[in-house]
Amino acid sequence: FGCSHLLVQFLKFASAKEGEIKKGYIKSHPASFYEKLTNKKVHCVLCPRHCVVSNNNKGFCRVRRNLNGEYYTIAYNNPCAVHIDPIEKKPLFHFLPGTTALSLATAGCNFTCKNCQNWKISQATPEETENIELSPEKMVELANFYKTPTIAYTYTEPAVFYEYMIDIAKLAHQKGILNMFHSNGYINQRPIEELLPYLDGANIDLKGFSEDFYKEITGGTLEPVLNTLKILKKNNVWLEITNLVISTKNDSEKLIKEMCLWIRDELGKDVPIHFSRFYPHYKMLNLSPTPVETLKNAAQIARDSGLLYIYIGNVPGLREENTYCPKCNKILIERKGYDIRQINIIDGKCKFCKKVIEGLSIDEIAQLMITDLTKGMDGTNLMAGVIKAS
Repeated sequence: FGCSHLLVQFLKFASAKEGEIKKGYIKSHPASFYEKLTNKKVHCVLCPRHCVVSNNNKGFCRVRRNLNGEYYTIAYNNPCAVHIDPIEKKPLFHFLPGTTALSLATAGCNFTCKNCQNWKISQATPEETENIELSPEKMVELANFYKTPTIAYTYTEPAVFYEYMIDIAKLAHQKGILNMFHSNGYINQRPIEELLPYLDGANIDLKGFSEDFYKEITGGTLEPVLNTLKILKKNNVWLEITNLVISTKNDSEKLIKEMCLWIRDELGKDVPIHFSRFYPHYKMLNLSPTPVETLKNAAQIARDSGLLYIYIGNVPGLREENTYCPKCNKILIERKGYDIRQINIIDGKCKFCKKVIEGLSIDEIAQLMITDLTKGMDGTNLMAGVIKAS
């Protein structure tokens, strides 16, 4: 990971002091969501960890620090990763298919996942990473410059750079650019509710379906993640779920079934789920990649539980890369890797049987954007006519 070579062209375009890649660049910015305590301590209420931080110390996420009883974020204006990705990489399969997203992250995370593939930045502090100075205004200019209809907050945990994310998101909406985040869902109710007006899509990692798994593998807890999922769905943010299946850790058929039934009953059968293949990373190098049959079995459990849109990730070439109509079972969106081969959705409906297909802008708008991404990128409102998640 790192700041994309594509930025070189943009930095010439920007022609400002911003844009220089610097090792350990940090810039303090007032933090949100904390309470002052006695003896210059602060109580962080951004995420369920509820850190109580003494003067001159940092919270668990390593990017928020107490300076003389005032709380600051040092994850602002200094992303360590900036790339342009297919929206399918997030993964979002029902959200402007075939388009791209300007994707960014700062260092830091409020989980300590033993299997993290991005651990070099998620388990680091901004002082330890190579960062690029990019203000929220410049980030939105960058999205306009590359004509990406979406900005994605991803790679690490967006909650820890909350202030940076929400400031970018507000400006993005003013320019008709959509916002999505790929998150672990470990955030308190008030912060997520304040973000909702600017959030159009989300992929939440539902890493397992037991508190024991969360405690052992992530260092977090399950219940707050479930609460975040319910809040997002209730407030019409387009929602998809990723479950990384790890052999011997969270691949129990019983727990997968319980998870799928919970998704069906609490969120709805139309919420897409991505069963993703585990590969050895970080502190879990001793385990083998997830057998493909295990992933296919999880997908079948999801189908039997009544879920409509089921995908398998990190295994190219499977039929579960595609989107199928739940009614006539014909291919609606054919994919090969991150490439879109065909879209058979017209006016939000299956081309063949006319069933309404759930998603954000899965209609003629999406097909138009695939062939002409320049439309709407001059500041006109791309969101006009876009269908919010049902």
